[in-house]
Amino acid sequence: MNIQVNKPNGSGLKRIIKASSCSLQGFKVAFKYESAFRQELLLALMLLPASFYVGNNALQVAVLISCLVLLLIVEIINSAIEAVVDRVGLEHHELSGRAKDLGSAAVCLALLLVAITWGTMIYQHY
Repeated sequence: MNIQVNKPNGSGLKRIIKASSCSLQGFKVAFKYESAFRQELLLALMLLPASFYVGNNALQVAVLISCLVLLLIVEIINSAIEAVVDRVGLEHHELSGRAKDLGSAAVCLALLLVAITWGTMIYQHY
């Protein structure tokens, strides 16, 4: 019995190439349409070199960089949630508002994580 599974992006190396292309397109869309992403990316790019100065060892540098990357991840997911909600409809709906508020709360927590992590590392450094 031959069961064919619908794989629109193919399989194997073809799938990896297609997924990479989709990811690159996602970064382009986030940068073009999401001002919060651009602001957080700028913050990350400014803090990236500082992480090598603030961190006392490789683990601390990795933690400082990781929380910045996590912030960008959460912002992209929040933007995706907002795009889907707006696609469904722009009229006010309790669940749509809840979804957007939850995404915003996730970004807030990620920003708090960045502030706590960087604040702690800077405090320890000095």
